[in-house]
This record gives sequence, C-alpha cells and structure tokens, in this order.
Amino acid sequence: MTVLNFTHPEIRTALPGPRAAQIIARDRAVLSPSYTRDYPFVMARGEGAIVEDVDGNRFLDFNAGIAVCATGHSHPRIVEAIRKQAEQFLHYSGTDFYYESTVNLAERLVQFAPVPTPSKVYFGNSGTEAVEASIKMARYSSGRDKFIAFFGGFHGRTIGSLSLTGSKSVQKKGFGTLMPGVFHVPYPNLYRSPLAPEDCARESVRFIENTLFRQTVPAEEVAAIVVEPIQGEGGYLVPPANFFHELQELARRHGILIVADEVQSGMGRTGKMFASEHFGLQPDIVAIAKGIASGLPLSATIARDSVMNWKPGAHASTFGGNPVAVAAASATLDLLQGELMENARRIGDRMMARMLDWPKKFPHVGEVRGLGLMIGFELVKDQQSREAAPDLRNRLIQMAFQRGLLILGAGQNTIRLCPPLVINADQADFAVATLEGCLKSLSLP
Repeated sequence: MTVLNFTHPEIRTALPGPRAAQIIARDRAVLSPSYTRDYPFVMARGEGAIVEDVDGNRFLDFNAGIAVCATGHSHPRIVEAIRKQAEQFLHYSGTDFYYESTVNLAERLVQFAPVPTPSKVYFGNSGTEAVEASIKMARYSSGRDKFIAFFGGFHGRTIGSLSLTGSKSVQKKGFGTLMPGVFHVPYPNLYRSPLAPEDCARESVRFIENTLFRQTVPAEEVAAIVVEPIQGEGGYLVPPANFFHELQELARRHGILIVADEVQSGMGRTGKMFASEHFGLQPDIVAIAKGIASGLPLSATIARDSVMNWKPGAHASTFGGNPVAVAAASATLDLLQGELMENARRIGDRMMARMLDWPKKFPHVGEVRGLGLMIGFELVKDQQSREAAPDLRNRLIQMAFQRGLLILGAGQNTIRLCPPLVINADQADFAVATLEGCLKSLSLP
C-alpha cells in the first residue's frame, strides 16, 4: 500500500481541477441524477483523515463518507484484515451456510449493544436494510402493524424505511403511497422550543399520549416507536436528558417496542459505542451500519431474543454478513475499543470547548450542539429571530471546500461535523480555525 503520510490540506489547483471537471462531466452522462453532490470533489486516495483528489489537491475530511469511515481511510489494520479474509474466501452467504467469523462478530456486538441480553443479530448490507429488518421484526413479534416515527428523522430510502423518514419531502416526492400506518410526531428541539429542557422532552412524549393515541391511532395497534438517539439528517439534534426515560416509560406501559436507529450515531462516534448509552436508553431493537466496517457494506440489526423470534425463511439477505465486511468490522471494533472511541470523546470535547462560544462571536451561528465527534451548528439569518438560513449554510460548505475542508449539511440549515475518529488535535484545530474564517466572511457586509 502506498503510504501517503499527509496530515494537513494542500490545494494545488483551482477547484475543481481539470481531471475532476472531466470526470464530473462523464458522471453526469451515465450516473443517476438522484445523487446529491454538494461540491466537486473526486476522490483518488486517502490516509487517515486526509483525502486527495484526482488533481493532487489534499483535503481534511470532516464528513468521513457520511460518517462511515470511522477508522479513517485505508487504516493499515483494516486493510490487512480485508486482505487476509480475501485470500481465504470472498463469499459464501451466511444466511444459508455457516462461517465462524460471523458468529465471532455477533458475539461481540451483543456484548456492546444497548439492547438487553439475551439478544441476537441479523446482518444486512446498509442502514436502510437494518431499518427494514427492524420494521418486519417488530410487526412479526408484536402482531401489530403501526409505527411512530419523528419529524426530522432519517431512516433510509427504501419504501419501508422511507415511510418512517420525516426529513425532507423531496425524498418522498413522486413515489406515491408508501407503507401505511406510520405516524410522525415532534422530536424535542431545545433550540426551537420556548420550554425548559425537561418540559420540552415531556411535551414531545405527551403529544404521543394525549393527541396521537386519543385522536389518530390506538396505542394497542402500534408495533414500535422508531427513533434516532441523536437525530442525524434532522440537524444533529441532541435531545434533553430525560427524553428517553419518558419515552421508554410510555412504550412499556402500552407494550410498544422501541427501535433505536444508531446507523449514524453508533460505533463510537459520540465517545461511547452507542449514543443510546448517554441517555440510559435500552431499546428492544437497534439498527447499526455506517461506521461498523470502516467503509465496507455491512449492517446489523440487534434485538432481544423474545423479539427476534421469526422462523427460518422469514427474512434473509444473500450478501448480508459478507465475510470480507465482517473481517473489517471485527478489526474496526478492535480499534474503537482500543483507542478511537476515547479519541472521539477527547477531540470532540476539545472542539466543543472552542465552538460553544460561536453564537457570541458570529451573528449567524444559532446553536452549537453534539457529543463526541458528532457535532452540528445551525446557521440563522439573525439570532433574535432564529430564522433558518439554508443559503448561508450552503455558502459556508462551498467556502470550506475551497479552503481544503470537506463538510456536509444536515437538516434545513445545519452543518454537520462527522470526521473519521482518528483525527488528531492539530487537525481538529485546523478545522475549527477554517470554519471560524468562513463564519467571519459570512458576517461581512
């Protein structure tokens, strides 16, 4: 493997460079127009938290392939695990046959997962597959067919998971009637609520009890409440500390399952293996993907034994639990346990210590929030009205790209920072300083 050994960005050409522009033109001719690309970055190679484009420009990666590359790019231990498994065998469908590596990984995941034991694991390929498995499992186990999800939540784009998604209407436009029996409710948003944090949480849960159950759907027909412990696409919203205590109490009272979508917030990103741990949440089912295998396609749905009670043939996936992806996942867990989860907590705290002052320093920053290396900040037109400023958010993304920092938006007007968990203090400081420079430019008349 070529050792790139870079630690900081270096922009050598006007962006996009000539090779990047050529590839982008070819891309438009043959690839789906449904893809969303915020800026013209064409990946060539990477190491750690630094990526290089096809024109030799180097960037600090603060999106990690949308929170996927938890161990950074081409970590030597991940590459070695993939190589060793590829030399043995590439595939043999763990849904029809057996191999020990899936057993080993499942045994480790049930130890870490916030789901009460005894529990079992179903392997798939992506976050939306993990959510689809959760939907089917909840229906099968409970005998009920209704679901509650939250406005702002993102759970995937296949028909079932898209039905739960309450993020952007464009994601549903043109696809007709989706899965019936899904009801959306407000997710607690401390920045946008006039209530104290504890009351904000209670208000969200009381809406389910006092409005939804009384006027729209009987509680005894609801199979599950599907919720992100920290909303990702919805704007990196961190709920009040008591929210999940209130939600679990309601769910248990009515015999409703809780599905925690940890696709973006899990696998060490928040400084704990799962974001649920910050809130004492013990879901019946948890959906995991993104960072689980450091960039290879893998997902896991973990559920209590009494919930994962479906019969052979009820649900399966030809490629789910692919042995190469499983090898990468096992090596990923080693790295998360050994150093990266703690690094996410430590570097995240370092960044937040500086960023929490931004609303005082920059008139267009509404709120900074997050845990570990899952950090978001809102762009607003002014702090008094708190009116969302998506145009400013989009301008800031482009400005950061031109300065060698790759970031992404979330929700209507939030910047999300979800770098590889390998970033060091110097890289974190560079990112914060770069963003501060961009924010100063936004404030200029």
